[in-house]
Amino acid sequence: MSLFITFEGGEGCGKSVQARALYRQLSKLAIPVLLTHEPGGTPLGKRIARWLKWGEKIPPQTELLLFNVSRSLLVAGVIQPAINNGQTVICDRFADSTTAYQSYGRGLDLAMVRAVNHTATQRLEPDLTILLDIAAEAGLARKQDRKADRFEQENIAFHQRVRQGYLKLASQEPKRWLVIDATLPRAKITEIIWPKVKRLLSERGSRL
Repeated sequence: MSLFITFEGGEGCGKSVQARALYRQLSKLAIPVLLTHEPGGTPLGKRIARWLKWGEKIPPQTELLLFNVSRSLLVAGVIQPAINNGQTVICDRFADSTTAYQSYGRGLDLAMVRAVNHTATQRLEPDLTILLDIAAEAGLARKQDRKADRFEQENIAFHQRVRQGYLKLASQEPKRWLVIDATLPRAKITEIIWPKVKRLLSERGSRL
């Protein structure tokens, strides 16, 4: 049986590294698995992602809608078909990112953001969401050696609101969320994630 696993966190938290590590682990065990990401994951989604990250400044409402256009394409064309086919899907960011960034970060109405997210995802919910938590200052410091995109250029207060938004979301659904200190060594984070994933797979009937 399939699982839908998402990775979340602020800038520089290392979620992409851990998403790839989990993908490699499942692949070695011959478990059918797909790794994708947001925004992007489809041809049109990739173009939207470039605009969102590197384009001109746009209103928060437009940002919300563009993220969900990309998300809708990804769910309908990639994620849901893979799940229906029995694959485990790992997604680097999903709807919780929009809730954290566009609602808690930008200040858009939480109920509105969730309603738009639900429309785009067709109410698909992750089985497990892994939050790599790190102080905003520490996360941004990890990215100082590269050109900053639109979100990375936001002031520290914005990133602090995003972090607090993530922690609030995690506290509201503790069964779905696994919160990990992102300052731990990479290998240690991987070790923490695997038992949780292994248990969920076993519950779905996978033999490990």
